[in-house]
Order: sequence, then C-alpha cells, then structure tokens
Amino acid sequence: MTEIAIPAGSPFGTDNLPYGVFSTPGTEPRVGVRVADSVVDLAVVLGDAVFARPTLNAFMAQGYDRWVEVRRRITEVVTGVLPDEAVHAVGDVTLHLPVDIADYVDFYASEHHATNLGRLFRPDSAPLMPNWKHLPVGYHGRAGSVVVSGTDIVRPCGQRKAPGDPAPVFGPSTRLDIEAELGFLVGTGSPLGSSLTADDFGRHVFGAVVVNDWSARDIQAWEYVPLGPNLGKSFATSISPWVVPLLALEGARVPTPEQDPAPLPYLAETRPWGLDVDLAVEWNGEVVTRPPYRSMYWSPAQMLAHLTINGAPARTGDLFASGTVSGPDKDQRGAFIELTWGGREPVTVAGEPRTFLLDGDEVAISATAPGAGGGRIGFGEVRGRILPATQAHR
Repeated sequence: MTEIAIPAGSPFGTDNLPYGVFSTPGTEPRVGVRVADSVVDLAVVLGDAVFARPTLNAFMAQGYDRWVEVRRRITEVVTGVLPDEAVHAVGDVTLHLPVDIADYVDFYASEHHATNLGRLFRPDSAPLMPNWKHLPVGYHGRAGSVVVSGTDIVRPCGQRKAPGDPAPVFGPSTRLDIEAELGFLVGTGSPLGSSLTADDFGRHVFGAVVVNDWSARDIQAWEYVPLGPNLGKSFATSISPWVVPLLALEGARVPTPEQDPAPLPYLAETRPWGLDVDLAVEWNGEVVTRPPYRSMYWSPAQMLAHLTINGAPARTGDLFASGTVSGPDKDQRGAFIELTWGGREPVTVAGEPRTFLLDGDEVAISATAPGAGGGRIGFGEVRGRILPATQAHR
C-alpha cells in the first residue's frame, strides 16, 4: 500500500487535483489525477469504468454535479492509503492528449496584444478595429491539429509575400512564432439552435489548459485579408496534458478590466470570470516573458456566450482558447512578434539575439494561479520543439 506525501507548497496538492490521461509500459491509456509527483489511477481507486477510457470526454459529459462528487471522493481517497498498483511516479508514465477535441475556436481577448498587433500590421490606422470592444473576436481553428505537450512541431510551408515582393513565393515559414494562451474545455454543451449565457460558464466548462497556438506570421500576414487566419495557424496547436478543473480555480477568480463601452446584455456577467493566472514562456530554457492572464479584456465566460449566441452548438470536448495573453509591459508580451516588435528589436536568448523560431528551438509555457487554500496551483507546462520543414513541402 502507498501513501502519497504532498510537500508543503506543492502546486499539485488537494486544492488542485488536475486530470490527465496516462499510460504505463504495456498498458492502455486511462484517466488519472496528479497529486504532488504521483499520478493516481482513477479506474482503480474509484472502481469506475468511465476512468478506464482513453479520454476524459465520457466523464466530462456526466455534468457538473458529477464533477463535484468525484472531486470530493478523490480528495478523500488520495489523502489516505492507496493500492500500490494505483500510484505511479510522474516520470514513469506517458501522458496523452487528455480530450478528444470536438471543435476548436481561438479568440483574441487581450487588448494589449490586439493593440500591439494593430500597430505592427496597420501602422497608419487605429490599432483596434471598430468591433473589438463590442465582441470577443475569434476564428475557427482545426481540431485535428491540436496536440499534446511534447509533440514536435514541423515547420509549416505556405505562401508568403513581403510588402516589397512583386509576387508571392512558396516555402517554409521564416517568421515562426508562438502564442501563450489559456484554453477552456467544454464539459456539457448546448444543442443546435440554443445558446449559453456567460453565467452558464461555471456549470458547462470542465477545466482549463495551457495553450501554445503556433503561428506562421509570414503565411498569416499574406492570407488573413479578408477572412482571417487559416494555414498560418492550422498546422499545430499544443495543449498541456493536465486539465485543471474549473472547480480548482475559484481562488483565482478576479474581475476583468473595466469594459468600456458596456457589453451588450448577452455578454453580461453577474460575477465576472477574470482569472489571476501567471504564465511564463521559456525559449530554449530561458524565461523571456511572463504574461499575466488577469489583464485579459474579455473573460472566458463571455467567450462562451459569444460562441453560442448565434445558435451554434457547444459539444463535450470543444476547446476554446483566449488568444495571446499579453500585459502592458514589454516583458509581459505573450508572442515573439510583440516581444521583438515584428523582428526589429531582437531579444537575447542564451547570449544570442533572436527574433523568430529557428529549427531545433524548444518553447515551454507554464502557468500557476492562487489556490483556494492560500498557496498556488500549477497547470504544468506545454512544450514543443521545432523540426525542419519536410522535404516534400520544400
């Protein structure tokens, strides 16, 4: 029998209890919960076959009351004595994509990020488009290219055209970038023709993950007018393997920044779902920026309300992400295009001036938040390494 020791200050204590999908050598993927530096096999300790499945979808679909009850049971179980076969060291398991992603939408919810990109892309115009403070702007991405942390990212190819070029060319992206974001996973959705309110967020969204929305800025800049991002984004989006339950984030809940003008009634929140989450971005092992999620203009609850207001369905496993998290200061910018001001102001990484990603570069984004018990809870990290474009696409 095993008793898990939870060190003081652990970001994975009982006020967190993030879910993931793991396997051990010779076994199939199944659902576990992280406690300190251990992974607890929930199918074993709870005796429920829903946790023997290779994704969290079936459990998430059981709904809010079930999530609350299971969290209560897990808290009781993991503070006691557990069967040896139910406890595995984190370093001994393989972590998998935790959810079968149904749909993927990425928003653009940071006023600081949107303003910076507006100044970079449209220097002779107002930085924010006229609609930006009236609705959470977003685009529909590719669910099939959402991958778990640790998956290598192949440099994408596509058309690109610099302002001075006479015609577009085809080839590997030369301005490959990251976007540090939070993502939210729908647990129970809504049928076609209906909608969810911002106040429905807490009962319909299961949890949150760290997201890296990899971005090929040169491909994006040529393609995005008039319909927005496509190939510059759809090649890969990475998420962290641990899903922090929304139930664990009550201690991180804060007001959003003042929203002026006041949002339309369908975007109103009785109690705003701003979140005090601190992100950190490592580039080849060196922290280069620390974006604060609490500065995000639009809350995830407002994103969910906007996502469904036209009658679009929400489904178990839907992922919607915040867009780049950026703060007001230079060292809080969550994308390298901002951090280096379009490549004109390189940052120093391991003693070298850098702008966009080179082959072999590795990026890791981590996040922590205040926990209900007064300490901090961890999201873990989302990590990816850049591989050269494949020969077939050159």
